[in-house]
Amino acid sequence: MNSPYIITFSGKAFNLIEPQREQIVIEDIAHALARENRFNGHTKAAYSVAQHCYHASFCVPPEFALEALMHDAAEAYIKDIPSPIKLLLPDYRALEQRVEMAICERFGLPLALSSCVKYADLIMLASEKRDLGIVDENPWPLLNGIPFVDFTIEPMTAEVAEYLFMGRYVELTELCK
Repeated sequence: MNSPYIITFSGKAFNLIEPQREQIVIEDIAHALARENRFNGHTKAAYSVAQHCYHASFCVPPEFALEALMHDAAEAYIKDIPSPIKLLLPDYRALEQRVEMAICERFGLPLALSSCVKYADLIMLASEKRDLGIVDENPWPLLNGIPFVDFTIEPMTAEVAEYLFMGRYVELTELCK
């Protein structure tokens, strides 16, 4: 393989320049996202992208739940990069778009994130800021008027987050059959 690649948990070579749908495996996504911390790890306890996505999948109408569950799936292959850092890495966005496109093709998801999934992501962000010990004296204007989830977010172990993510995926894909 001439292009840069990573080896996934399942042993697949994932091409970062030209990702192929057959290189994308849901178990790899669940496993990696369960071990990928949100907020670059700057929370009171480890809080995974898998848990974030799992909760987000309940913040949307049922027909958007799979999209919400998978909205950060690219991070299984290219890491969760905080938004302020992404702004400093223009080439990263092009890489992210290639991986997202391959994932959307693989799982039959829309290429553009639905507005209700974007809103669910903001609900989760506001709730995570509230519950995970994120202290910032500066206001976050994008969260003005955004509601919170009606529960307290308690970080899960990677194993539990992976199990719940996979269970939710199976549940949602079984509904589509």
